[in-house]
Amino acid sequence: MDHYRNPRNRYTLEEPDFAGEQENAYCADKVHFAGKLCAATKTISELAFSGQGCVLSQAIASMISEQFILKPIEQVFMGNDENFVCALAGSPLGPTRLKCALLGLKALQQAIATYKERNA
Repeated sequence: MDHYRNPRNRYTLEEPDFAGEQENAYCADKVHFAGKLCAATKTISELAFSGQGCVLSQAIASMISEQFILKPIEQVFMGNDENFVCALAGSPLGPTRLKCALLGLKALQQAIATYKERNA
């Protein structure tokens, strides 16, 4: 609840190096991630999110923003996405809640994948 009431890194980032958005049409949750990269190391130097939706989608987006700042962009694609967000949530999630929890991670992955395609 703390990440929902007091989200970390929730702001609009001006001139990001990468940006992506995901929306859950079923419940209208939306998460947008934007970030800046250190060009030399390909690490995320700044990461911000915005959006609207349920407690879970917004709190997990806040946690994700803390998890990946100052990390190499490749770490965003490592491991099992479902296990990762369940660990952040602190409990297993059913299929409907899992879609909400994955929204932020999918937005960040989309943003980085698009960046990598543009800069290949």
